[in-house]
Amino acid sequence: MAGEVRAYEMLYILRPDLDEEGRRNKIARVQQVIESQGGQVQGTDEWGPRILAYEIDHFREGYYVLVTFTLPADKVQELESRFSMDDEILRYQVVRLDGK
Repeated sequence: MAGEVRAYEMLYILRPDLDEEGRRNKIARVQQVIESQGGQVQGTDEWGPRILAYEIDHFREGYYVLVTFTLPADKVQELESRFSMDDEILRYQVVRLDGK
């Protein structure tokens, strides 16, 4: 069923040149985007700055954030398209948690 609510987690990497306020605003904005799509955020875990395996947009380091949430299955693609257009998010990956 397309509108079925499922559990997901998303790991995303923010640009390392964002200041503390910029990071907090972006993390809050990601949560708002998820909630605006009908999702509910269960938790956000900031892993902090880490060295990247390879250079992305001339950055060798990124700020990692893991967020777990529920979202209707038909909204995931729209959520991903919004994050792909965000210049402050270097990379992201959404993974379904229920094992299917």
